[in-house]
Amino acid sequence: MKPAERSGARLAVVQALYEMEISGKGVIDALAEFEAFWIGQVIDEVEHPPAETAFFRDLLRGVVEEQRAIDQRLDAALSAGWPLRRLEAVVRAILRAGAYEVMFRRDVPVKVAISEYVDVAHSFYEGEEPGLVNAVLDKVGRVVRPDDFAKDSAKGSRAG
Repeated sequence: MKPAERSGARLAVVQALYEMEISGKGVIDALAEFEAFWIGQVIDEVEHPPAETAFFRDLLRGVVEEQRAIDQRLDAALSAGWPLRRLEAVVRAILRAGAYEVMFRRDVPVKVAISEYVDVAHSFYEGEEPGLVNAVLDKVGRVVRPDDFAKDSAKGSRAG
């Protein structure tokens, strides 16, 4: 598994989640479509990067299966008065995919997951959205994986 192919899978998952939301497609149709026609292809002069297929499948299925828990955790991390449903669809897709990794993929370091989804946000936005993604996923990570943050502060205090 190459890190670039994991990054490609993350981008593809966000695109697939967005497509599913606006078109009403199910997970099986989205998996088939993205694996056959999007991942690693050039469409309308836009190159879609190669992606680790097993990772892509796990992320997409996982977000769909755990969406209720993910959405509750994201709503708790967002500012009062700004529930997840009020955010733009691409931002929702980025946050859901990122939260799935933070909450359920313990093999992925939480800070790596956050950084990757901030990068995905930069692929779509130049404004405040990447900062929002960073802040919300950081908040989720500190609640569901506090030990990951404690390890980093312990390392920092020993290094100083």
